[in-house]
Amino acid sequence: MRLRLLTALLATLAFLPALPARAETPELPDRIAAAWRTDRVYVDERMRAAIPAVELDRIRTAARTAGLPVYVALVPRTPYLRGSRSDVPTLLHARIGEPGVYVVAIVDANYWSTTAELYRPAGLRGRSLSSVRSDDRRRFDVVSDRPAPQVVRTIQQASTAYDGRALPPVPAADLEPDRDGSRDGGLSVSDKKDRATAVGGVIGGLLAFVPMLVAALRYRPGSKSTKRGSVDKPPIEPSRVRRQADGKIKLAEQALARLDRRRTKSGAQLDQRDDAYRRLDAARAVRADQPDDVLALAGAFVLARQAERVASGAALQPPCFFDPTHQPGTIKVDWSDDVEVPACKSCATAVRRGRTPRGLRVLAKAGLLGRKPVPYWTLDPEDSPMVASGFGALSDDLPERIGARKDEVR
Repeated sequence: MRLRLLTALLATLAFLPALPARAETPELPDRIAAAWRTDRVYVDERMRAAIPAVELDRIRTAARTAGLPVYVALVPRTPYLRGSRSDVPTLLHARIGEPGVYVVAIVDANYWSTTAELYRPAGLRGRSLSSVRSDDRRRFDVVSDRPAPQVVRTIQQASTAYDGRALPPVPAADLEPDRDGSRDGGLSVSDKKDRATAVGGVIGGLLAFVPMLVAALRYRPGSKSTKRGSVDKPPIEPSRVRRQADGKIKLAEQALARLDRRRTKSGAQLDQRDDAYRRLDAARAVRADQPDDVLALAGAFVLARQAERVASGAALQPPCFFDPTHQPGTIKVDWSDDVEVPACKSCATAVRRGRTPRGLRVLAKAGLLGRKPVPYWTLDPEDSPMVASGFGALSDDLPERIGARKDEVR
């Protein structure tokens, strides 16, 4: 009996060396942390040839003059980052264990966004990085088609939070077009708003009528719809948009499940899957965070509808600018200031006949008169990524805007 056991043991030991060794690929935080031990500016190997040296030089210079340790990682968006994007700085700090600002810059197509956390030495207190970012009026004006402007601004914000140094102005080259203060006597968009607010405070009693004036001015002159009193029509009910969003989210989940079940996927199908998940995740997030907000629910509906189309292999379609709950915007029409926007057939017909489409109407403050229904596009774009992007009709970056806004709140 013992002889048989010994024989079996020797046979097993003889077989083990023949088994192939399986080395697990380190997780993204592990790879970044390992690279940071020799260079605090990490660039993913897939992107090294695509990022100009001048961009990296700007980032390194900003890191050297920040007044605190700076760790930067430039990485492409991957399925790993889809669900844990905001957690990566925390995971990296856990691996490095040193105080400083941890900045992760993520690129998706040609759009860069950053997530960051500031960690002080034990016992030190001060402003949070999120509060400084929220107070930075130029944060939405910084270009996002290259990494240095976003990363450098984040480092500057961290320095302000860390030691109270003044936040420097944004170089004109880092600002979106028409936001560099080159017009109207050098006033930036934010400066103009500050000036308007100050004037409104002086006027006092007239402040109650400013929202009505703004809403009226944003209608096209001579619009028949305004003459007919469409501004008095009620706003859309949140429950209706919520049902639409929930239905589309379910359909998108089913479309992605069908795509995931395919055993073999082409490179194009893998890209479609990642893009669809990116949009669906944003739809779920905004739906869960703001279940009673019409703007958020409409944004969730648009993103889920796009996710379903992308996962099904259909071409991506922008929403109707005037009402994103309408059919997609398959027709381009001229709007104010020579701006061309996508519109559904119904809204496009109204515009071509010289009328303002009724559009998605939401309740807005109206001074002493309480609240009144207004077209969503008359609201302040800085208050909502849905308004700023026209629900993705003006720029196809709504998922990133929602993620960035969530990080700032966090």
